[in-house]
Amino acid sequence: MENTAKTINGLYENLGKLFYAVAISDGTVHSNEWEKVKEYVKEDWLYVDDFTDRYGTDAANQIEIVFDVLMESEKSSEECFDEFKDFYKIHPHAFSEQIKALTKKTAKAIADSFSGNNKSELIMLAKIDLLFN
Repeated sequence: MENTAKTINGLYENLGKLFYAVAISDGTVHSNEWEKVKEYVKEDWLYVDDFTDRYGTDAANQIEIVFDVLMESEKSSEECFDEFKDFYKIHPHAFSEQIKALTKKTAKAIADSFSGNNKSELIMLAKIDLLFN
């Protein structure tokens, strides 16, 4: 199945939710975690594909935008992970092996960025692994 611009924009929006779920899993989004998200978007995600959003900017920027919006919300880690999981189940074709590997790499970097991994972050990383396998 071919990926449409709508699907890819949804992919990046849901990756923002997933990365927020990892960051907030311990109850707080630390500045190091937010910085790690921005770093990975800039250094890796912007180069994954050539899709743009409706404003003509790289669709991967949706990761940062959604993450930033969620920092002002009351959404829990579990809610955000469940929304990501639902998207994944509907659109598994949007997740190439490259996307899966980069998702795991980014999630681990977020979890590692503040005092190493804690139990809640390790559980979230394991849930990502289980979902992708």
